[in-house]
Amino acid sequence: MTDKDTPPAGSRLSIHLSHHRGVRVVTACGEIDFDGAPQLLDALTAHDAAAHATVLDLSDVTFMDSSGVNALIAAHHAAQHHGGQLRLAAPGPHVSEIFGIVGLTEVIPCHSTLHDALDV
Repeated sequence: MTDKDTPPAGSRLSIHLSHHRGVRVVTACGEIDFDGAPQLLDALTAHDAAAHATVLDLSDVTFMDSSGVNALIAAHHAAQHHGGQLRLAAPGPHVSEIFGIVGLTEVIPCHSTLHDALDV
């Protein structure tokens, strides 16, 4: 997958890929819903992501539904299967509330800032 700065047609989600000190950073902006969840899952499970640490920066995510949560769980399992790790960073209040309701942070490490997630 290549860097994306604009969402595909019909999606309200944009994704940007970068690297920081050997950690792959996926930055999501917008809404992670039924339309955007497959795009996020593709970014998180790309061939170069599975065997490395990946941090998902959620600081600009304004909405997430169960489709997004399912994509995160699938990406987490894929990373573990290949010896990698997925970490979540900087979820806003709405996203944090969703994570709390479903217990996602008991399964996937979640950090309050991107800096904290990168320093693990």
